[in-house]
Amino acid sequence: MKKLLLISFITFNVGAISAQSTAYWQQHVDYKMDVAMDVKNYQYKGKQELVYTNNSPDTLRKVYYHLFNNAFQPGSEMDARLHSIKDPDGRMVNKVKVDGKEVKVSRIESLKPDEIGYLKISNFKQDGVAAETKTVSTILEVTLAKPILPNSKTTFTLDFDGQVPVQIRRSGRNNSEGVELSMAQWYPKMAEFDFEGWHADPYIAREFHGVWGDFDVNITIDKDYTLGGSGYLQNQNEIGHGYEDAGVNVNYPKKLKMLTWHFVAPMVHDFTWAADKNYIHDVVKGPNDVALHFLYKNYPKTIENWKKVEPMMVDVMDFYNKNIGNYPYKQYSFIQGGDGGMEYAMCTLMLGNGTLEGIYGTATHELGHSWFQHILASNESKHPWMDEGFTTYVEDWAQNELGAKKVENPFEGNYKAYYSLVNSGKEQPQTTHGDRYDENRPYSISSYVKGSLFLSQLNYLIGKDKTAETIKRYYHDFKFKHPTPNDVKRTAERVSGANLDWYLVDWTETLNTIDYGIKAVTDNGDKTTVSLERIGRIPMPIDLLVEYTDGTTESFYVPLRLMSFEKENPNPAVKRTVLNDWTWAQSNYDFTIAKAKGTIKKITIDPSGLMADVKQENNVYKQ
Repeated sequence: MKKLLLISFITFNVGAISAQSTAYWQQHVDYKMDVAMDVKNYQYKGKQELVYTNNSPDTLRKVYYHLFNNAFQPGSEMDARLHSIKDPDGRMVNKVKVDGKEVKVSRIESLKPDEIGYLKISNFKQDGVAAETKTVSTILEVTLAKPILPNSKTTFTLDFDGQVPVQIRRSGRNNSEGVELSMAQWYPKMAEFDFEGWHADPYIAREFHGVWGDFDVNITIDKDYTLGGSGYLQNQNEIGHGYEDAGVNVNYPKKLKMLTWHFVAPMVHDFTWAADKNYIHDVVKGPNDVALHFLYKNYPKTIENWKKVEPMMVDVMDFYNKNIGNYPYKQYSFIQGGDGGMEYAMCTLMLGNGTLEGIYGTATHELGHSWFQHILASNESKHPWMDEGFTTYVEDWAQNELGAKKVENPFEGNYKAYYSLVNSGKEQPQTTHGDRYDENRPYSISSYVKGSLFLSQLNYLIGKDKTAETIKRYYHDFKFKHPTPNDVKRTAERVSGANLDWYLVDWTETLNTIDYGIKAVTDNGDKTTVSLERIGRIPMPIDLLVEYTDGTTESFYVPLRLMSFEKENPNPAVKRTVLNDWTWAQSNYDFTIAKAKGTIKKITIDPSGLMADVKQENNVYKQ
């Protein structure tokens, strides 16, 4: 165990490159919060001071806060959604029998008054002057006492009373594995205002979008609880709870009934914590001296698996550092809590009583979100494929590269899942807001899987080296900003020189699909004519591999005119012929092989399997 390295501030450069335009700007918030938790009734009281910096060109007359806890009440929009969606999240419903039939019933609708979540706001002031507030479900609307002019600051203060709900989704108390407090989205959180305007979305169980800023948080709680979460603990020497093992000289005040944990989190867009009386707390030295914290329940099998996963996560962070960019903070915490796994600033809350493989997979995915969402802070609600999909991509990439047995295409399973979505007829465009999907499964496949294919298919379009370079450049240019889909596309264009607007539009904004086929292979004297056809609407460049009866191979490449680009030979050991480009308007394309048809054993479109062709059966010709 190594001593935890603390820093109280980090200076970040947010002006490296424009995200949406040359006049890029983003808002900034500085939170100071003091909260006292009553663990007997799971209620807490807090005070918040928020310094809001308006870097926009707009004069603001209203602001909005998220009150996420209010979603966990009967009759809320989250409750209503569980009643209306065809495939409600199994974690959020109970199965009961009605007239002999099994039906799914919202867990929220049966919550009692002492089990619901709530967040009540009082004494709201702007620069010491009372402002008008209105609570509308999970949103607090504030009519300001005075407008906030462009390039100016104002200070908001408020008091809040909260109750931690019975754990149903992500946050809550007493989860399925016995963790007592999972404190995600627990405080009044300023909504994001950006170049598109306010993003004051109700909380219906999907993702988030937050304002970059600094947090200074004091949490007072019963001394028997161990805490972990976002930020850097400022007073380890007063706390104990595992910091002795980290080399800290602890002066633990034994007689106190309560302890105050003081955390500072610089340049993040959220703050999360968890607490339990039965946590084991390990601290492991990670890459670049980052302190990796592991907080998990004191059960024999849990201990065994979490001890094994600790060095594995050191390797994963090292892989992400090398292939995306260095993790910029000095700590990250893996915390058993919540449900499934969910990413937060400098930490994840995740289930931890399963198999080693399951814990490793979840931890690898959630750590990946530190890059794709908590450093590259895209709007998860509007573009969930950008964070979930890109994280799925690097998770699969890392697990393959770090695994004992490597496969040529670690993304193969994602392609199969995408094809199943297309064939189901339930796909919706990726421009669909995360809350507006008809069903949960299409949302998941679209966000996690099709989003991952955006990057894995870039390997096919511009090559593996250029795709790897694109990921690094994207991170470098847009970290600590709010990048959009166009920013990803433009980064790939800058790196490769290819035109990719058609790809972003067709893949993410439509239900168009890729479908190419080998239409015919015919004799042409001592040569062979191959006729290809484009059946789907999405155009692509075409890689073909020809295998001859004598055991030799040859490849052909058909560039796409829309790209104005020629990809490097992905397999230099095989001779490649670059053919004339193929336009979108022409659905058919013929070319000639300088050998007789009888010498050809097999022709394959896209032998790499990286092009998401929805009908594979017409991609292969066999003699």
